[in-house]
Amino acid sequence: MFSIEHEFDATVVTLVDEGSATLTEDVTINMFEDCVTVEQYDPRADSVQKITLSLNQVQELAAALDLPEGVYKLQLDGKTG
Repeated sequence: MFSIEHEFDATVVTLVDEGSATLTEDVTINMFEDCVTVEQYDPRADSVQKITLSLNQVQELAAALDLPEGVYKLQLDGKTG
């Protein structure tokens, strides 16, 4: 299950882990104008862990989801090679 919320400065997507025997904490993705953050609560550290991706990294991640194993460079025209 997931939710999408549009806030003033970001779009927030929350991914809820459900249905498996070992559930993990929710993942929150905040999409800003210049970056994307991914956050998840870590109960062992009792804190929220956060990573920040540039928009370029997000584009490369999206492209990587549809490609086989290998090393790629995303071209400006959207082609990979």
